[in-house]
Amino acid sequence: MANGWSIIIGLVFVVLASLVAWFFSPKGENNTVWRSTLILSFASCYIMWAITFLAQWHPLIEPYRNTLRPGYE
Repeated sequence: MANGWSIIIGLVFVVLASLVAWFFSPKGENNTVWRSTLILSFASCYIMWAITFLAQWHPLIEPYRNTLRPGYE
């Protein structure tokens, strides 16, 4: 699934997971800590995945091989 929809689908999953974490986090005195931790974890993992995915999908430097024999270049 290496196309542009992967980024959008991943974002939708992260938003849904964040909404679940927002509404179903344990109630109590650490409610804000739980919500913040879960939502920031989801967002950080998504950003790291998206950067890695896009870096492989559109590399800044085009790879090339200079070890090919003269007849196969």
